[in-house]
Amino acid sequence: MYPPELVKPMQLELENAGFTSLHTAQEVEKSIAKEGTTLVVVNSVCGCAAGTCRPGAVASLQFDKVPTNLVTVFAGVDSEATAKAREFMIPFPPSSPAIALFKDGALVHMLERHHIEGRPAEVIASNLAAAYEEYCN
Repeated sequence: MYPPELVKPMQLELENAGFTSLHTAQEVEKSIAKEGTTLVVVNSVCGCAAGTCRPGAVASLQFDKVPTNLVTVFAGVDSEATAKAREFMIPFPPSSPAIALFKDGALVHMLERHHIEGRPAEVIASNLAAAYEEYCN
């Protein structure tokens, strides 16, 4: 577990953009089961989370179509919530950071760490925007 004072600014970066931080398995289940589209960001303390994942996820919300629900879990902090979110992301292996889009509870788009690491935030945002165009109303 990381100290709360270390991760708080990283959580706030997404919360300030409209994401809800989830801390329990029940919160994850309830969020993913919601009607419509739900974007789940598996947050992390790593450099690619800071440099491209969080900025890319936030930038993706500037397009016309966006997910109905925005949530995040923090790997290494919210262990129970992260484990539950990853169950919904099967068949993809655990990855952090990661970004998953669900529609009516079904996984429809996934960005694993290897899709995020080394790519600019604009590329992440563009990838997500294309998924939003296809799956979001």
